[in-house]
Amino acid sequence: MSDVIALIFDFDDTLAPDSTSGFLDSMGVDTASFWKDQVDPLLAQDWDPVPAYLHRMIELSREGSHGRITRERLRAWGQSLPLHDGVPTLFSRLRQAVRQAHPQVQLEFYLISSGIGDVVRATPIAHEFTEIWASEFTYDDAGGIVFPRRIVSFTDKTRYLFHIQKGIIGPAYVGKPFEVNRKVPEDRLRIPFEQMIFVGDGYTDIPCFSVIRRAGGFAFGVWDRKHRDKRSRAWGFIEDGRVSNLNQARYDDDAELYQWLEEAVTSLAGRIALKSRVYRG
Repeated sequence: MSDVIALIFDFDDTLAPDSTSGFLDSMGVDTASFWKDQVDPLLAQDWDPVPAYLHRMIELSREGSHGRITRERLRAWGQSLPLHDGVPTLFSRLRQAVRQAHPQVQLEFYLISSGIGDVVRATPIAHEFTEIWASEFTYDDAGGIVFPRRIVSFTDKTRYLFHIQKGIIGPAYVGKPFEVNRKVPEDRLRIPFEQMIFVGDGYTDIPCFSVIRRAGGFAFGVWDRKHRDKRSRAWGFIEDGRVSNLNQARYDDDAELYQWLEEAVTSLAGRIALKSRVYRG
């Protein structure tokens, strides 16, 4: 019987403004032109959106007009990028809520992002996550980006839900990509899908929304108030039954999203505590 809840976040436009656009803007790149004139033509040629933007970033770095894109520059941006309201203290507040309601239940945080891992892992909140999965570059001897090492997009994200479900996390599983296919008896799953909550904003999150909702967990759609045009897209998640709720991406105490998340984690904790008492007789 698992006494653990997994609260899983997307990153860009969910916990922070689009970190890739922010990084490119910090380099002096015309980001509107980058997405419209560089990335969109690849999409018209049937490229997947994530390798398309990673490819264009590699080309931009090689071309050199804005300087090379290096691991150091990506990490420096991660250290300084803005986070949405309430995010820095979100994790401690939710842990405290669960601890007060049901101290025997553990709350863990995970991040699954199509963004750039070296950016996300440099943020001040990176230590809050049990595991972070994101798109990755490989680097040359001078630290410049040369090729995508990992691409996280659409159903790729659901792969990492299975990592969480089966407990395939941590250093012991580095370099063992096929472990996720290992069959685990249902009664030995570390965190069943029904004990997961997923928070995301975009199309790449839809497969995770669907998997968790179908299993009885919670899925929350969010939209960034600085991009009101994305609210209409997010509303489609409600109409299609993809998410449990839709809110503005704010996490301070009086924000509706935070209150829903607190209710979700404490409700799940209560459900787990009750099952645990029944299971143990």
